[in-house]
Amino acid sequence: MKPSNRIREFARSLLAAFLLAPGLFAAQPTKRLLPEAFAGWQIAGEAKSVSDAATADPVEAPLLLEFGFQKLEIASYEQEDRHLQIKALQFKDATGALGAFLYYRQPRMAEESIGDQASSLNEHVLFYRANIIVDAVFDKLTAMSPAQLRELAEGLPIVGGGDRNPPNLPNYLPRKVPHAEAIVNTTRYAEGPVALEKIGAPISAELVDFPAGAEVVTSRYSAEPEEATLTVIEYPTPQIALQHQQRIKAAHHPANAQQDPGGPALVNLEQIFTRRSGPLVIVVSGLITPNAASALLGSVNYDPQVSWNEKWKMLDKRENLGYLVLNIFLLALVLGGLALITGIGFGFGRVFLSRMFPGRVRTYAEANEVISLGLAEPVSGGSPTDASTSK
Repeated sequence: MKPSNRIREFARSLLAAFLLAPGLFAAQPTKRLLPEAFAGWQIAGEAKSVSDAATADPVEAPLLLEFGFQKLEIASYEQEDRHLQIKALQFKDATGALGAFLYYRQPRMAEESIGDQASSLNEHVLFYRANIIVDAVFDKLTAMSPAQLRELAEGLPIVGGGDRNPPNLPNYLPRKVPHAEAIVNTTRYAEGPVALEKIGAPISAELVDFPAGAEVVTSRYSAEPEEATLTVIEYPTPQIALQHQQRIKAAHHPANAQQDPGGPALVNLEQIFTRRSGPLVIVVSGLITPNAASALLGSVNYDPQVSWNEKWKMLDKRENLGYLVLNIFLLALVLGGLALITGIGFGFGRVFLSRMFPGRVRTYAEANEVISLGLAEPVSGGSPTDASTSK
């Protein structure tokens, strides 16, 4: 085949591959969330997948979208004469999954050890691992049901990198302080105005100012004499937190305290107490005594060493000097490699051209030939003016 024909055939093949590429990529199936089988359970039929938040939850669709909802997958499983229904919700990162998990968790649920966090109520088990929430409903529970779900959790296709880490903010909430104790399963998390309204936070979205990078966590406490809400707002810097604390205090003027005959002074429901600790703004509100409010405020303290789950860039250009040293080393390797490849290519290319075009391209030995004049002592049979050429 002539070279021109070969070039023409290659161009046709390249064009065909280019035209077929979109169809090939479109034909690739999306990665499933739930497995075909786990811990003796076998899937019955086909799993159903939904990527529309309104279809997944018509009531809480805006909340799911704010948390970064991506997909819902539903599957039924069988094991002999038993049945299991599972729903798996996939979010962009662990932050959205934790927020949705805390919102859907029911107050009467008991804590379980499945995935990153789990709760159960009778045959209903809810847990999350990284960016995936699993809602499982058994026809009947057995002693092996938690272990089976733990096996399922280990096989989930979770996200990696920094998106795998949940927010650290809920860890600042205390379980018990003097005069107040946390009410089980009342912790809620918000990273936007929709969730803030849903959880009934005492601070408005305008005062929280989510565009400034705020995150909010709330929890209810049984306090003296009735109940209080502890709200912790985290901002990027202490300076931003100080500005917003002042705004919150200015927007909530203290009302007159109620006085019970023979009892302690009570704080009006509209009154709040605030305190700042680093980038955290702590807010206590509700029908609570000043002592209990002070105890709740003092129980939250910013700890800059608590950073095990924060996103961290090991080679940050502005904060890590090792980034410069590493790039210098990599640049030296690249330049050395280019010099080596160029030298080898030049040497082999010269030999190849000298053989392909003899007489036109000189070899290394021919290029280093020198012409010398024989000006030494004359040899017998010759004259002093004789010259000789040597190589």
